[in-house]
Amino acid sequence: MVGTVVGTVKRVVRGRLVWFEDDDQPIVYERGALAVEDGQIRWSGDFSALPEIFKDWPHDDHGTRIITPGFIDPHIHFPQSQVVGSYAGSLLEWLNTYTFIEEQRYGEAAFCAVMANRFLDQLIQHGTTTCVAFASVHKVAASSLLDAAVERNYRLVTGKSMMDRNAPEALLDTAQTSYDDTKDLIAGWHGKGRVEVAITPRFALTSTEAQMEAIGDLVREYPDCLLQTHLSENLAELEAVREAYPSALDYTDVYDRYGHLTSKSLMGHCIHLSNREVSCLAERGSVAVFCPTSNLFLGSGLFDMQRLTDAGVRTAIATDIGGGTSWSMLSTLSEGYKVLNVQGQRWHPFSMFRQATRGNAEAIGMEDRIGSLRAGMEADFIVLDVEATSAMALRAETVTSLEEELFVLAILGDDRAVVEVYIAGIPSKTVNQIGKPLAGQSYSAT
Repeated sequence: MVGTVVGTVKRVVRGRLVWFEDDDQPIVYERGALAVEDGQIRWSGDFSALPEIFKDWPHDDHGTRIITPGFIDPHIHFPQSQVVGSYAGSLLEWLNTYTFIEEQRYGEAAFCAVMANRFLDQLIQHGTTTCVAFASVHKVAASSLLDAAVERNYRLVTGKSMMDRNAPEALLDTAQTSYDDTKDLIAGWHGKGRVEVAITPRFALTSTEAQMEAIGDLVREYPDCLLQTHLSENLAELEAVREAYPSALDYTDVYDRYGHLTSKSLMGHCIHLSNREVSCLAERGSVAVFCPTSNLFLGSGLFDMQRLTDAGVRTAIATDIGGGTSWSMLSTLSEGYKVLNVQGQRWHPFSMFRQATRGNAEAIGMEDRIGSLRAGMEADFIVLDVEATSAMALRAETVTSLEEELFVLAILGDDRAVVEVYIAGIPSKTVNQIGKPLAGQSYSAT
């Protein structure tokens, strides 16, 4: 398995360190170094100040390339890996024509095991070192993905989707089975290695009131678990939710009345919100997750970040594979910039990179573990090359500041700009001659 650790791993990784803490001003070490041991950053700073204790450790020298915390994707769908780019005009058409059909394949254990590793391969190739993922309705899909993540020491949160109506029969559970399966997953996996289990209602339209009540019970019983779902993505969806829950004030109230909205709640999309709904999300501390490539691809609408942040709503940014069209957080930042710019909202390159790293870590409540390069953090980081393609290299000839360099990476970059990915301190993007991840790669003790 790629990235399997054998014995103690110690290394010094050199390059240009760039990361963010509590604001949008980067911490930069032009000739920086990280001392990494057993999956944790032991020391970070200027290479000239490297403590004597670390000097004899093996060195990975990345020259002047940027080393930044790995990207964090807080909204992505494991069973949709092979429906990316499926031709459809809107959300509900896309779900019924492709996605619900594809997700029926995820009830088979052997298939899930293969796809779990292919899913993680894609994330690592694109520089994503942590993700919060929806599995299918099948318990085996979630457990297969959790198992693969533990094997690779990959930081992952996932849960089985809960849906007991408005989907094909093969994808329906019940209020009781969804409650029981989620409890079993939490008992068996939550906190094992670097994985956690999320409470995962698909969205209000695919849950009966009985299931929504069961989900609320889980939220109260497991307050340390994230909840992930969808909110206010598409206008036809909003109308269908109004019909399904006629007594609710609005779409947000459907979740709120069952106790789903807390500071641990990740609400994907959040495009068509009333002022009351925005205020409710702010009061509950819930997170509105910006999914720019998906929102554009399915014609859902434009995420209004300024309106939400001005109201005190926490935000994150995500790929939303497979409604989203790129696994790359760099490409996602690029589309996010354009969505905001067309609304007259400028997004500074420092803010963009902070959001994809430390900001998303804050959104999922893990800023004490990931999203930074300071000592004591988990050693999940990536190496970026602003000259990764000929077009990028041509543009980079005129770059004169870190701000410009990060903007070029965000606007023109993709997986080719991600030179190396360290998962718990292990370089994991090692490739063979045909550009595929090496199988069976392991690292001996030093």
